[in-house]
Amino acid sequence: MSGTPTNLAAVNLAATHLGATNPTAAELIARSNRLGTDPKNTNYAGGNTSAKGTEIDPVTGESVELMWVKGSGGDLGTLTENGLAVLRLDRMRSLVNVYPGLDREDEMVAALDYTLHGKGGAAPSIDTAMHGLVDAAHVDHLHPDSGIAIATAADGEALTATIFGDTVVWVPWRRPGFQLGLDIAAIKEANPQAIGCILGGHGITAWGDTSAEAETNSLFIIDTAAAYIAAHSKAEPFGPALDGYGALPEAERRAKAVALAPTIRGLVSTDRAQVGHFDDDAVVLDFLGSTEHPRLTALGTSCPDHFLRTKVTPLVLDLPADASVEESIERLQELHEQYRVDYQAYYDRHADAASPAIRGADPLIVLIPGVGMFSYGANKQTARVAGEFYVNAINVMRGAEGLSTYAPIDEAEKFRIEYWALEEAKLARLPKPKPLASRVALVTGAASGIGKAIATRLAAEGACVVIADLNLANAQAAAAQIGGTDVAIGVQANVTDEDQVQASVDAAVLAFGGLDLVVNNAGLSLSKSLLETTVADWDLQHNVMAKGSFLVSRSAARVLIDQKLGGDIVYISSKNSVFAGPNNIAYSATKADQAHQVRLLAAELGEHGVKVNGINPDGVVRGSGIFSSGWGAKRAAVYGVPEEELGAYYAQRTLLKREVLPENVANAVFALCSSDLSHTTGLHIPVDAGVAAAFLR
Repeated sequence: MSGTPTNLAAVNLAATHLGATNPTAAELIARSNRLGTDPKNTNYAGGNTSAKGTEIDPVTGESVELMWVKGSGGDLGTLTENGLAVLRLDRMRSLVNVYPGLDREDEMVAALDYTLHGKGGAAPSIDTAMHGLVDAAHVDHLHPDSGIAIATAADGEALTATIFGDTVVWVPWRRPGFQLGLDIAAIKEANPQAIGCILGGHGITAWGDTSAEAETNSLFIIDTAAAYIAAHSKAEPFGPALDGYGALPEAERRAKAVALAPTIRGLVSTDRAQVGHFDDDAVVLDFLGSTEHPRLTALGTSCPDHFLRTKVTPLVLDLPADASVEESIERLQELHEQYRVDYQAYYDRHADAASPAIRGADPLIVLIPGVGMFSYGANKQTARVAGEFYVNAINVMRGAEGLSTYAPIDEAEKFRIEYWALEEAKLARLPKPKPLASRVALVTGAASGIGKAIATRLAAEGACVVIADLNLANAQAAAAQIGGTDVAIGVQANVTDEDQVQASVDAAVLAFGGLDLVVNNAGLSLSKSLLETTVADWDLQHNVMAKGSFLVSRSAARVLIDQKLGGDIVYISSKNSVFAGPNNIAYSATKADQAHQVRLLAAELGEHGVKVNGINPDGVVRGSGIFSSGWGAKRAAVYGVPEEELGAYYAQRTLLKREVLPENVANAVFALCSSDLSHTTGLHIPVDAGVAAAFLR
């Protein structure tokens, strides 16, 4: 009984600190963030770090040895406490006694759940055993380009000895898992002088007695490998330049990228719709301009993190940079068909009864000599990161070829990881896609009012959004409020200017790979009677809304048709398109023009799977740029009410007695573009709270 007060005090102390970051964990997070934010050290979401320390067990009041390790699916550069898995080290190491061997290794991941401390934090990753079994307080496992270059060189083991002596040890390729953890633990024990190892075909692992020492050792391996490659690499690792395959001038390659992008996106979306990312960095262009790029791309990537994001091999256009767009499209279609056949054959060669179903046979990386790289994914971030991973792969190939010969892990091993049951389980844990996931939207006049509400709603439902507005600064500010550039971008577009309209569509194509959903919202109004309306007044309103909508729809339709994925065009018309109100001749006439464009385009574009619909709002006063620019005051004067009461006045004349807000219009846009209205085209939806005079007839 004499120990009880002490234990109770410890329990109380632990309870006091519940939820507070343990100092060891805090130090680990700081180290992880430093390592993860520098791309020379590791790729996005690649690698993992750990730290071992003690904490009071709230149940027993006793000190317990724990391990904090980056959990499954996290990113070192942005790691927080929520991204750490927390395990009881004694229980984790006791798994050695029940390890059933390589044939049943996957069972060990499920067993890790029984070693968690408390709620355990994030789900433990497949690399957890490596961190727990290695006898070091701090361990880093990273995927640096320089380290993987040595790991994928044909004579990587000899290079490791030459570069590092006995301070860094070579570990032959083994699939990540419990046995790899045992292997590295044994190597460390047998080599007390070593600070880390090169993992064949994979990456590096380093350790230290302190967090600072582990970080120093990791950086030493990375920087030493990079310095050796720089000093000893052959002059042209990818061979001499391939005649005709060099980079096109920037304006020319961007124009060709825009011309090819819709077709490519349609091809790679054969199994499921994907968002795209374009990269014409010099690293990509130089690689594609070399004689060895066909051989190297066929070998595929090696590091598991790379090919899980990029697929094993890319699709590579085998035409020179100056090939015409038409010739390139025809060849891409042929290559895509062959890619799907080859990928199915790859799956069939290696799949067995226990393998997950094929996840799709389309490429995720498409390389166009002279132009650049298109990468694809379920969303913009995934597409962008896939491209970053392939740049990593190019850097790895350069380093390996510069010193030796690039020799990635064999195809069977790649398949075992790509179609690993554990990888399938990780995919199953992903949240269900939002309704508009993988769709790309362009909204005009979207920096304020109705347009901003529409853009915000579409982004919230999973779409990537291009906010086009007359004022670039306002468009960019609105995009920043909605999300980062993986969600929304702002572009300048005077919809009366044909070139600016085309530029805004081109921006959507280059930013997100294509276009699926267009909202013609840009507008203005001048409240004048017939006799007060000048020709300039008439032309201005017709140019912005009638001509502007035509220009936007025409440019967008070219992309929608080339993609062959269908799509939506939505016109924000007005109840005034059918309702004859006073002192509104130019505005109402142009809204009627827009309303008929809906019917005309629905009839014309239906064969391409493109739906065209319209929305007829009543006056939207709150947040409206039109109303705040003088239109509201004039309409209030027409109806004899104070301007600040105009919204309430409009509401009282409706059947539902409700004011129409920007969000109400945004809701209708979402409904039209959702799968629930997949068979609706040529329709105008009133969003006017019930204006009997504007009933559609």
